Amino acid sequence: MKRDRVPGAGRELTFARDPRDRFHDECGLFAVYGRGNVTDLIYYGLYALQHRGQEGSGIVVHDGAKTRVHRGIGLVSDIFGDDARRQLTGYMGIGHNRYATTGHATKLRNVQPFLVDYKGGKLAIAHNGNLTNVREVRAAMEESGSIFQTTSDSEVLLHLIARSHAPDLPERFIEAAVQVEGAMSCLVMDERRIIGYRDPNGFRPLSLGRLDGMYVLASETCGFDILGAEFVRDVEPGEMVILTDAGIESRHIAHKVKRSSCMFEHVYFARPDSFVFGEAVNRVRRDLGRRLALRHPAQADVVIAIPDSSNSAAQGFAEELGLPYELGLIRNHYVGRTFIRPGQESRVSAVTVKFNPVRSLLEGRRVVAVDDSIVRGTTSRKLVELIFRAGATEVHFRVASPPVTHPCHYGIDTPSREELIASDHDLEATRAFIGATSLGYLDLEDLAAAVKEPDGYCTACWTGRYPTRVPMASGSTPFDRE
Repeated sequence: MKRDRVPGAGRELTFARDPRDRFHDECGLFAVYGRGNVTDLIYYGLYALQHRGQEGSGIVVHDGAKTRVHRGIGLVSDIFGDDARRQLTGYMGIGHNRYATTGHATKLRNVQPFLVDYKGGKLAIAHNGNLTNVREVRAAMEESGSIFQTTSDSEVLLHLIARSHAPDLPERFIEAAVQVEGAMSCLVMDERRIIGYRDPNGFRPLSLGRLDGMYVLASETCGFDILGAEFVRDVEPGEMVILTDAGIESRHIAHKVKRSSCMFEHVYFARPDSFVFGEAVNRVRRDLGRRLALRHPAQADVVIAIPDSSNSAAQGFAEELGLPYELGLIRNHYVGRTFIRPGQESRVSAVTVKFNPVRSLLEGRRVVAVDDSIVRGTTSRKLVELIFRAGATEVHFRVASPPVTHPCHYGIDTPSREELIASDHDLEATRAFIGATSLGYLDLEDLAAAVKEPDGYCTACWTGRYPTRVPMASGSTPFDRE
């Protein structure tokens, strides 16, 4: 492993061939309460939400007599072949795509939805987010005799529901939900109904749709589009929606707090064809690109994106400055996270496997490369090197978000603060490390100006101001809060 000392930096940065140097999409949810067999509908919904988690997937369905589950490691299309789907029949069901933030990603027992038997019958749960007080809640339950089968915080919710003495599932769920803190968009299903819920802060998205008289829930509206379902509305923060054969019931079960939806959904996570938190993601990203061009213009010949999440921002940047936008990097979409392993030939890196430059568009030209964020900086460094090797005379690196200085505690797989390059490196030190001709980030006020209700977003990864108490990585106090 090679080490580089960055001039002006406060610490030594380590970079390797295949660094975990991106934020990762954190779980996709999909549910249908309908008629006939809804398994294929859930399958295609999860397929559309594959970008939110690629490590595992599962579906639980109920047909009125029996509850069935199928889960696996890998992609939706690999797990749910024709034979697997034929064995899953039910008129209602929930599904989940997993990218692990807690628990071990490669362990099947941690793949959701979880399905258990308890005093109320069959119970299944799928969860997107992180519970910030899970350690203390779990420790208290273990002290009183609870036994856990997984390392996922979602299992804590199952235990809390099962422990409740309330007469029915909605009341049991309410009793459980008020005991946990943090990010929780989730689906819960028994043999009679499906519950969808967003935590009071509304960190993670969850939307309600309708398809031929059936109700559908999804993390993003692109899950509706693939089926031709109609987007009805977002599930509101603190709202529980209950889907049954009688229709839909809504209850607000939590005290109203300041909405803190994740701004990174717009910057990176959500698909650009989705509507998230009441905004068209593509429109927000193009606006971010335009504002970035005004904040940090460049004398250049061409604008390219670091595909795919930065495509819209790069287009906006190019439009604002009147520069040509070109597909200067081609992304290989068939690369798994474990394609490159330690010990393989050093010239074959994760970056060169995933991206290939179009030399005819870059050679002899001044290039603006637009990305959504810089995490550790190692991937950005290799991308800049790749563009220069393709013949670019200058590489002006532009970032469509502010410098990431703090980790997320609400369901995003982020490195520790010590690993974030912007946490203790100034702009020049970061530019020197990635090797760009110039470097420019979007300002926080530009980010706020691109959305309709800027006060309703969490920006803790850029500011360190968390809207709830969160575990401290180190220090004398267990929590830090805004």
